[in-house]
Amino acid sequence: MNLAYRWIARAAILLASTAVIAQDADRPSLRERLRERIEQRREPASDASAAGTTEYSLRHGGLTRKYLLHIPAHRDPGKPLPLVIAFHGGGGHAEYMADDARYGWVSKADREGFAVAFSNGYSKLPGGRFATWNAGQCCGDARDRNIDDVGFVRALVVDVRRKLAIDPTRIFATGMSNGGMLSHRLACDAADLVRAVASVAGTDATLDCKPSRPVSVLHIHARDDTHVLFNGGAGKDAFRDPSKVFDFVSVPDTLTRWVGRDRCNPTPRRNLDVPGAYCEAYSGCADGTRLQLCVTESGGHSWPGAERVRRGKEPASQAIDATDVIWAFFVEASR
Repeated sequence: MNLAYRWIARAAILLASTAVIAQDADRPSLRERLRERIEQRREPASDASAAGTTEYSLRHGGLTRKYLLHIPAHRDPGKPLPLVIAFHGGGGHAEYMADDARYGWVSKADREGFAVAFSNGYSKLPGGRFATWNAGQCCGDARDRNIDDVGFVRALVVDVRRKLAIDPTRIFATGMSNGGMLSHRLACDAADLVRAVASVAGTDATLDCKPSRPVSVLHIHARDDTHVLFNGGAGKDAFRDPSKVFDFVSVPDTLTRWVGRDRCNPTPRRNLDVPGAYCEAYSGCADGTRLQLCVTESGGHSWPGAERVRRGKEPASQAIDATDVIWAFFVEASR
């Protein structure tokens, strides 16, 4: 009888061990985590990078992650640059976000003199295509596998600072759709890192948001968006598999959340009114932070001002240029 019990006990231990091993299969090893920490603690390198766009990779969370770094053609070598971190939409990739005809960040950086890091989300594919971001409740495999995208962004900034002199008080984040949702999450979970964030067509998807300090937030959305519906919910074009998204938070509720977090006056004032679009700013926000909403009447789920959108999609609104509006907001937020 005792022998039988011993065999049962051994079998139970074996099954438990197998379960733990399977559960930890996607987790980085202790050696991997130590290596990542050592990499992140290295001092910033000298400012010796050439102008242009270059692809880099780094290890984080046991994964090899990549990003494209664009350095403006005209800059003062002795002066630290502002850094904009740009996140593609769900199902996109870094190269797509770096396409000037779709987003305009490369030419904007060259004109205004700031660096841009086009980061790549989590993808099962070797080339990084069809990638998503873990913004909390959305989206796709990045959410389902609980990918540490906030930690990745922190590691990316450390990596960029080893290559380039960056002003730590002027680090900004922006994104489209799922990438915009990640921008909202960074304002919640990395308020110590980013000075301001801007989201286009991606509302707040955080599960819990307790910023360590107030952060300036800009949200841009089309009233006729058929993916992330203006008044809440996932539209008919949101995703082929509904389980990969969620019942999106509305634009008004997203702004209400930030009014509370930044302790702003709840009544906004109209600060831009042009045919097809308007912007509203909230006053009295804590620590001099800014909160603003811009709405276009048309354009659907696209980047306002874009020359080119995905095949089969309606033209982007030309009432405002999102890239121009976002950069102006970042400049104001850093004063």
